[in-house]
Amino acid sequence: MRNLNTPMYDPRLVQPMREELTRIGFEELRTPQEVDAVLGATTSTVLVVVNSVCGCAARNARPAAALAVQHPRRPQRLTTVFAGQDGDATGRARGYFEGYPPSSPQIALLKDGKLLFMLERRQIEGREATDIAADLVAAFDRYCV
Repeated sequence: MRNLNTPMYDPRLVQPMREELTRIGFEELRTPQEVDAVLGATTSTVLVVVNSVCGCAARNARPAAALAVQHPRRPQRLTTVFAGQDGDATGRARGYFEGYPPSSPQIALLKDGKLLFMLERRQIEGREATDIAADLVAAFDRYCV
């Protein structure tokens, strides 16, 4: 059985995929403690992008997140965990996604540690980034002050 903290891919290979979100203001949560410090203790709205190396993360999820966070009403905190790289942190984040099975990619909106909105892989894969971003913006308008 593979240790969840042993990266599936060479970290140098995935660094550009990480930076696609961090350079626009997303905070990486790389340990379960970092996840709990944000998701379990923050009273603000938090967007969590479960990033991955798959094509639908590259073509759909990351571009959609980048478009959506340009909206004037957006979550107060932007965060990301990386499936297949930071396994324990990803597992802890998914623990907050009550009622949803793990999927990569996955985009969640939370407040006070409670899930408000979720996009699963099946709602991301095969769709245009602009359509996914529109779903996120609608959630931001509904839940973000």
